[in-house]
Amino acid sequence: MLRRDALKLIGAGFLPFIISGKLKALNKFLESSLKASDFKKFTWGISSAAVQVEGAWDTDGKGPSIWDTFSKIKGKIKDGSTPETACDFYNRYPQDIEIIKQLGFGANRFSISWPRIIPLGTGQKNQNGIDFYNRVIDKSLEKGIEPWVTLYHWDLPQALEDRGGWTNREIVNWFSDYASLCAKSFGDRVKHWIVLNEPLSFTGLGYGIGYHAPGLKGLRHFLPAIHHAVLCQAEGGRVLRNEVANAVIGSAFSCSPIDPQHQSHRDEKAARRLDAFINRLFAEPTLGMGYPFDDLHFLKKIEKYMLPGDEEKMKFNFDFFGLQYYFRIVADFSIFNPILWANQVPPIKRHVPITEMNWEVYPDGMYRVLKQFSKYPVKEFVITENGAAFKDTLSDGQVNDIQRTNFFQDYLQDLLKAKNEGINVTGYFAWSLLDNFEWVEGFYPRFGLVYVDHKSQERIIKNSGKWFSEFLRE
Repeated sequence: MLRRDALKLIGAGFLPFIISGKLKALNKFLESSLKASDFKKFTWGISSAAVQVEGAWDTDGKGPSIWDTFSKIKGKIKDGSTPETACDFYNRYPQDIEIIKQLGFGANRFSISWPRIIPLGTGQKNQNGIDFYNRVIDKSLEKGIEPWVTLYHWDLPQALEDRGGWTNREIVNWFSDYASLCAKSFGDRVKHWIVLNEPLSFTGLGYGIGYHAPGLKGLRHFLPAIHHAVLCQAEGGRVLRNEVANAVIGSAFSCSPIDPQHQSHRDEKAARRLDAFINRLFAEPTLGMGYPFDDLHFLKKIEKYMLPGDEEKMKFNFDFFGLQYYFRIVADFSIFNPILWANQVPPIKRHVPITEMNWEVYPDGMYRVLKQFSKYPVKEFVITENGAAFKDTLSDGQVNDIQRTNFFQDYLQDLLKAKNEGINVTGYFAWSLLDNFEWVEGFYPRFGLVYVDHKSQERIIKNSGKWFSEFLRE
């Protein structure tokens, strides 16, 4: 928010101050106004996902996931890479947890790889995999870092995908058994749990348009995947509630503020449809509000996959909602998308600042999504992911990623604004610790606070990581 605040000050009569050559001093003043001590009773953490960092894809009894299979299909991953080695976290986790400690974060959010602990998805467990996560949990606690466990971050066992994956209603039972094993194996030390990571992303990208694993397309795959994910989200919460004493349970939703391109009836309706699709589709069923049929007419076809009693099974009273905010969406009406009748206007056409992922840099969105979700009857909110990829350059052993540092400062200012207005946001997790395997983008986009040489696996803390260390030290 540094740049935006400077513009506000210009409008308030500070132009002579800036012209006099004191812009640098003004920037320092504005930057220093952000203090960790302003965030009372707050959790600061770092996020990662098993597929993206662990590697060791077939080590110690692990079974293949849909991403192991998908990434080997020619042309699916832009740089031709695979997650077979990723960041080698499987072997280097003590070093990486030490870096988390060094940076000053108090929480380590990571995901369990389902096929690492149940290679075929159901049946025989893999004790080697369970032992690995026990080591990660114990090392985190040894360093004074609270483990936050995500049950599902997109790595479905390939053996279950061969049986229909998220389109097969049996996945509710499969997932329940998996969640129970995690609860019994780690619940004595893990108190914070996230059931699903961005269900819209893995169902929409994986079963709707085929862009992500497993690469399926069409409503006949997408609709049952939606419903079964909603059921699993609630059922996973119930399993954890029943089997982990004093558990704090949430689920993580991708969210974006959505604006119409023009103040026209058609564009405004397009924006409402995209809001229902992106922000409401998975949040509202768990709150007992059902699916947003009024704005998404195509969703009526989901009733084909619903059984009597499902409306109740879709509900769960989560302790918190995890919100994952990366970019704003500007919508216009489109006849070329007859499902949503809406289109996202690319940021590059709107001439706004963008990241390496061509996502708009829009700090106001942090405040806006918190305000929007605060209208729901939710106890508290945690920002479980927020970050940006920029073109990092390693020079003389340093990565001076000033854009990323500015990004975090700006977005945290808007988070603090929401918190100061009374929204019960209690934590923030930066994405991510390491430059990792970024799904279909491969290793090209770098999101990490730590630079990773993917040939040597050398870790170098970027200047943004050093900034976080200084920020949190106070």
